[in-house]
Amino acid sequence: MTEHSRMRRFIPNIWLWIAILIIAFPIWIVFSASTHTSAEILAAPMPLIPGPHFVKNYSEAILEGSKNLGASAITMLKNSMIMALGISSGKIVISLLAAFAIVFFNFKLRSFCFWSIFVTLMLPVEVRIMPTYKVISDLGMLNSYAGLILPMVVSATAVFLFRQYFMTIPREMAEASQIDGATPTQFFWHVLLPMTRTPIAAMFVIQFIYGWNQYLWPLLITTRQEYYTILIGINRMLSGADVQIEWQIVMATTLLALIPPALVVIVMQKQFISGMTDREK
Repeated sequence: MTEHSRMRRFIPNIWLWIAILIIAFPIWIVFSASTHTSAEILAAPMPLIPGPHFVKNYSEAILEGSKNLGASAITMLKNSMIMALGISSGKIVISLLAAFAIVFFNFKLRSFCFWSIFVTLMLPVEVRIMPTYKVISDLGMLNSYAGLILPMVVSATAVFLFRQYFMTIPREMAEASQIDGATPTQFFWHVLLPMTRTPIAAMFVIQFIYGWNQYLWPLLITTRQEYYTILIGINRMLSGADVQIEWQIVMATTLLALIPPALVVIVMQKQFISGMTDREK
């Protein structure tokens, strides 16, 4: 019996390590390639052991960037960070206020307003992106942080999730705070927000990664190098027609692009898991 129980515990661990190796192997290839010269990367077979050019390649990627791009990784990381933080923060603030109004205020067409927001989930991005581009262009927001962030700050998903969470809060709490003389704003700030910290943290992780991974929208509205995000920069590095692709810089920049979202997930993993699973008040 003991041997059988050990085997039952050991076999899932084997599959877990196999899955980890499958996921980690491409990342190791990128890291190894980022420490070699471009000629060594293009040689067959490509070396899988890290080379001696780690400091040189990463310094060049961070401070200078690829020659056919003209933007450094630090600039593109800054742009992606501003965009991701702006999108995640804006979505959380707007979604919290919208969910609060829908759940705790009685007004005409309340259900219609919610379902109108929810129906937008059925519209593909491609349907909305050209009208959105026209509006941003007419407002003069091309090649700007406002143009990168503002069209992305409304989220029907976040409104829905916060609404579902608020609906589990007893109405007696709102009535008790009203009897104590608290205004709706005070109830929101001093009662609801402290109770919603874990869902907010979970939503922040989701929306930060969503904002960081945006590709199509930044590709449409950014034509100046100082506003390139990290994903746009990597794509432009690979599209040089007259300049030889510097693969070591591309690989180093790709690995740098993985670090911020990975850090967010690692730092906030407890809050993320709690926000997705905990329903105790």
